[in-house]
Amino acid sequence: MTNQLDPRKLPDLIRRPLVTEKATIQLEENKYTFEVVPQATKPQIKAAIEQLFDVKVVSVNTANPPKKDRRMGRFAGHRPHYKRAVVTLAPGDSITLFPEV
Repeated sequence: MTNQLDPRKLPDLIRRPLVTEKATIQLEENKYTFEVVPQATKPQIKAAIEQLFDVKVVSVNTANPPKKDRRMGRFAGHRPHYKRAVVTLAPGDSITLFPEV
């Protein structure tokens, strides 16, 4: 069973970069954190990052954090589900998350 990657659907896998204290510290190690679609696989994430930012990806680590309960008055629910991907780039490559304004 071959898993074909459609280049037209790859940009839709990456939702947004995650900017947290831990993610900012990992930028020094050339690691970037993104929120991705929960169904995305590591090869799909790697191909999407390489296509979007024109960089070489060395490794992809993913995590599925558990749902968090939220309450608004008497209405209970959950926060939307997401998947976190930590992408390690090759030495010399970088992604500009904060362009000079």
